[in-house]
Amino acid sequence: MHDKNNDRPRCRNVGITPGILQPGKWNAITDVQGVRVGSVTVWKNDDVRTGVTVVIPHEGNVFREKVPAGVYVGNGFGKAMGFLQVDELGNLETPIALTNTLNVGLAADALISSVIEQRGNEDVFSVNAVVGETNDGFLNDIRKRSVTQVHVFDALKKASSGPVEEGSVGAGTGTRCFGFKGGIGTASRVLPESRGGYTVGALVQANFGGVLTIDGVPVGQELGQYYMKNDVEPQEEGSCMIIVATDAPVSPRNLKRMAKRAMFGLVRTGGFASNGSGDFVVTFSTAKENRIPHASKDPTQKSTLTRNDQMSPLFLATVEAVEEAIYNALFRATTVCGFKGRCVEALPIERVKEIYRKYR
Repeated sequence: MHDKNNDRPRCRNVGITPGILQPGKWNAITDVQGVRVGSVTVWKNDDVRTGVTVVIPHEGNVFREKVPAGVYVGNGFGKAMGFLQVDELGNLETPIALTNTLNVGLAADALISSVIEQRGNEDVFSVNAVVGETNDGFLNDIRKRSVTQVHVFDALKKASSGPVEEGSVGAGTGTRCFGFKGGIGTASRVLPESRGGYTVGALVQANFGGVLTIDGVPVGQELGQYYMKNDVEPQEEGSCMIIVATDAPVSPRNLKRMAKRAMFGLVRTGGFASNGSGDFVVTFSTAKENRIPHASKDPTQKSTLTRNDQMSPLFLATVEAVEEAIYNALFRATTVCGFKGRCVEALPIERVKEIYRKYR
């Protein structure tokens, strides 16, 4: 059964504290004020293990008040939707939905419906819905396409700030990571006041392979679970969706630069963007002074932008937040059995603690 009372720890709960920057109050993407996250898990019979997770940039009408955004493709084996317009115009106008590969179209349709039905959007005739995915077909009978519009609507309704559900929930219900159970994970970093005091938060849908490294420790090798072990080619575990939010006033160009650094966080964990891994990043800034009104009589728009030479702390915060978000996805994920009787075991935390102590 789906474990709704998951008591598995996050990585910091067992003394693993990667990086040098401090996390925010929740150590989650929701530490960026106004950002909300909602997940709906779809768990049916013995073969459906999937779901949807949404990230909403702010509490207002996102279509009417678009946010600066950037995208980056680490490896393009994926079915992400809406990236081209974000890359072209540099803004995001809907929440971001994450789901499984074959439900991308349905999730996009649900996002479009939610936007055109929202009060104030009666004149909307074009919507760029942004959807990401990973393939959960090992544990989930993905051909059933079990995620419905109602699931997406419910995720949007339940989206909230504060602590975020992690592990085998929502879009992470059926995912695998480094040969163990993957899932949804999140983390954040807060810059010192001398560097602006800004917050950077990351959320990941972890479903990829590699050689697991935790805070520099070769955990995957010690556990005997890693890519090309004994030179035998394993089935590739595909894809990682990464969402990064910040309250810093960052331009779309520099948000794309942050998105590139998010891949460095994935690499720190031992991922390497294998051929079959769709590794995509969406970044956005919630800074109110830089929001883009959908309609304005003013032909120009003033912005307050972080200078290029002040971006490095935000780059580091991005790398650290993504790295820890992936660890949290692994630590919080529970063992799941599903399609065709397959099971994927959770990361053995006690063994990880022993290995970490050995090296540290």
